[in-house]
Amino acid sequence: MDIRERRAEDLPACVAGLRAVHLTDGYPLRWPPNPAAWLSPAGLIRAWIASLPGVGPAGHVAVIAGAELSRLFVVPAARRRRVAAALVDVAVSWAREQALPLALEVVDEGRSPAIAFYEANGWQCTHTSVAGWTGPGGSPVRLRHYRLGA
Repeated sequence: MDIRERRAEDLPACVAGLRAVHLTDGYPLRWPPNPAAWLSPAGLIRAWIASLPGVGPAGHVAVIAGAELSRLFVVPAARRRRVAAALVDVAVSWAREQALPLALEVVDEGRSPAIAFYEANGWQCTHTSVAGWTGPGGSPVRLRHYRLGA
């Protein structure tokens, strides 16, 4: 697996991967009108991609303003190869070098694979809140907020 900082020329492949994830898992919850901009929000600090032989771009993660881990996804063809864990490790290592304590938020769904992943990897839920945006049907969305345990 190769992990490196994301470059502008990576965005089309990242958008294609994000689309496959959205169709498979419903992430992001609402498909953004401009997915490249969604992957590069105004507060973007750093972003990384993972590539695998035979798969190409396999996953993505970003750190955004407020030292928040965000935009993590792994394409369906690359699942069960520790891509998400490797991407999170890179982001966490970088944040520690910068003395930034990372946080994240996840849509609060009962048996969410994302919640299971983060909790299995040492992230601790600190609280829940209602998002400032709604779900596809216009209903409120609850978020779980996490910080990385010691």
